[in-house]
Amino acid sequence: MTQERILVIDDESSIRSSLQGILEDEGFVIRTAETGEAGLALLKTQNFGLVLLDIWLPEMNGLEVLKRIRAMDERPQIVVISGHGTVETAVTATKLGAFDFLEKPLSLEKVVLTVKNALRQQKLEEENVQLRERIKSRFHLVGKSAAIQKLRSEIKKAAPTNGRILITGESGTGKKLIARLIHQQSRRADKRFVEINCAAIPDELIESELFGYLKDDTPHAVKDKKGKLLLADGGTLFLDEIGDMSLKTQAKLVKAMVEQKYEPGGSSETVGFDTRIIAATSRSLKDLISKGRFREDIFFRLNVIPMAIPPLRERPEDISLLINYYLRYYSLEYGKKPKSISGEALRAFLNYHWPGNVSELMNVIERFVILVEEEEIGVAHLNLLVETREQEQIHGLHPFPTLPQAALAFERNYIHRALVKNGWDTDKAAAELDLRPEILREKIKAHQIAFID
Repeated sequence: MTQERILVIDDESSIRSSLQGILEDEGFVIRTAETGEAGLALLKTQNFGLVLLDIWLPEMNGLEVLKRIRAMDERPQIVVISGHGTVETAVTATKLGAFDFLEKPLSLEKVVLTVKNALRQQKLEEENVQLRERIKSRFHLVGKSAAIQKLRSEIKKAAPTNGRILITGESGTGKKLIARLIHQQSRRADKRFVEINCAAIPDELIESELFGYLKDDTPHAVKDKKGKLLLADGGTLFLDEIGDMSLKTQAKLVKAMVEQKYEPGGSSETVGFDTRIIAATSRSLKDLISKGRFREDIFFRLNVIPMAIPPLRERPEDISLLINYYLRYYSLEYGKKPKSISGEALRAFLNYHWPGNVSELMNVIERFVILVEEEEIGVAHLNLLVETREQEQIHGLHPFPTLPQAALAFERNYIHRALVKNGWDTDKAAAELDLRPEILREKIKAHQIAFID
């Protein structure tokens, strides 16, 4: 567990020195500033759990500093200190967001008690945020296959270390889930899990997301921004789809990982950080390296502990467990009676290719829970599984420029309906269509119908 950091802002050197000595003896890391401006500058580039703030400061007063701190993205707890304390000042400070109010001359016991209470409150608020994220993320590693058991073992071994991890797997296999589980089982679990989806952020913005910037040196910026590397200080940073990160940002990230510090945009001062990095990709980084689109040095630094997640189609023994788990989950979420699945419908699920992997299965189960009124999901409901997607593909052929194309579209739709009617049992569907089963299987593959045998 990392030490809590406290910022003392007071214009009296004796007060700063006394508070630093007292609180360092209690095991805290202390930084000090003699003006509000200097304190705000430190808050831009460092993380603090608590600020001890004097009300009466030269130039910018403590209440104005308090307002500025509360307007930041990161909001440490604030305890206001004054040698001229009044009830009105205390009430004003509390309304502006101060946790507590201390009067000079300071009592050693009162200071220590107030600081510990404020940090305890900060920790509770942070834990509430993490708990909401955990519930929202639904992260449980469901499955009994050898691949899932291997992943559980790897997570158990890797989580307590600080080793960087590279998670590989197709889209929807659960790479973010694995990263969260590693964080929750690590010694950093009481700190933040911060994520960046490198594929979702434009190249020109990814660097500022990662390293932050000072607004005075950044066009169109309305306030300073802390980078995700610093927001995750003491915790874990998850870089999803790392293969989509620009080469320029890769170079800066490698340098930061080597030196454990970096310069935010528009600043000449370095910022230190202690952040564990977990990266993930659905692409082959080795192929990207060979094409000059990914740096080999960052690959080796990230790939300290490799973890590979197999696609769902390669672990069919997990499908029924996942179905039952998410049937219960979504039934509870939507306040519906728990549903079951018939044997014929389950066989259809087992035969499905699952191109979207676990994410697709979750979406399908949620759809069934919402739309199916019966307590059992049966063959009659299987059109909800993939028919929408396949009909979209069929409609994409209209208007048909040639008769052969129209004939192909009709054949595909006809086969699809026969499969739905027969619970995706290819032998039964083939008999109805008066085809040999092997011919039907060939047509299913040729038409790219989602279910396979």
